[in-house]
Amino acid sequence: MLKQVTLFESGCSGYHTYRIPALIATGPGALLAICEGRRHGRGDAGEIDLLVKRSADGGETWSDAQVVVTQSDMTCGNPCPVVDGLTGVIWLPFTKNMASGPEDLICAGRAPRTVWLTWSDDDGVSWADPVEITAAVKRPEWTWYATGPGHGIQLRDGRLVVPCDHVVGVHFSRWDDPHHSHVIYSDDHGLTWQIGGSVGEGANECAVVELVDGRVYINCRSIGRGQRRGVAWSADGGRSFSDVQWDEALVEPECQGSLVRLTGTPQDDADLVLFANPASTERVRMTVRCSTDECRTWDAGRVLHAGPSAYSDLCVAADKTICCLYERGEAHPYEQIALARFDLEWLQSS
Repeated sequence: MLKQVTLFESGCSGYHTYRIPALIATGPGALLAICEGRRHGRGDAGEIDLLVKRSADGGETWSDAQVVVTQSDMTCGNPCPVVDGLTGVIWLPFTKNMASGPEDLICAGRAPRTVWLTWSDDDGVSWADPVEITAAVKRPEWTWYATGPGHGIQLRDGRLVVPCDHVVGVHFSRWDDPHHSHVIYSDDHGLTWQIGGSVGEGANECAVVELVDGRVYINCRSIGRGQRRGVAWSADGGRSFSDVQWDEALVEPECQGSLVRLTGTPQDDADLVLFANPASTERVRMTVRCSTDECRTWDAGRVLHAGPSAYSDLCVAADKTICCLYERGEAHPYEQIALARFDLEWLQSS
């Protein structure tokens, strides 16, 4: 079974482009599709809002888009929601910068980039006024900073872990300064957050999953590392990470990717990790791969969209349907954000 539907169409509903998808399944069984609504252009800067659509029936039907965060003359983006399964609260870290202060100026130390948090305690129906958490989660020497994009996870011990990345201001150059992945975490159900471990130089936007042995596996976009994904492991819940390795099996066009664990039903005892990205040296061929050995090896995967495609996020619905929210198009990758829903039989068939 494979079903695909467009949730956000660029040029519609007052936005030039929709980008940066994030997808979560909530405890009560809803799906939330979150993205950036870019008002006046396709680029990463400018006036950008955070939007959400909600499905109460596993992705069959969807609400209209709701504005979660907006601020005049500001970029509000990089959503990375995480569900606390113990309290039911959905936490949504994101970042802000001035619409006129793009990444080049931020990396040059000439424009600010701040970290914020909103949340929902009613299953994504409404959202709290955002609060700033920059001082707790961003070091003074870091210039660029991004939460996610994608989703965070909750470890078996209750810790909330959100993947992030940053640039260290050495030369104050976007292209020359070192890029790193890192995580932030909360041990008090989202009330306070702190910086966890960082991954070695060359790692960028990242995704995390907890392995069956309790380690945290992080899978990172690379910067200048031969178009292969960077991977590392944490044995202390994300407080520190091993040296980064470059996975030759996971080709990429230097683009974000996504991870999720699929735990089987009583009728199907599968316990797998899934990974999605454009499996190419260009932003094409959105592919979902499967690992049966805790991310040590990956199969060849199945292609959701052979044409232009870019960012994605994976989740597993309450009925174990696998969902992938991803950017796709015919002429370029940012024409639509589409939702693909499929089952394990489709994923593992040739």
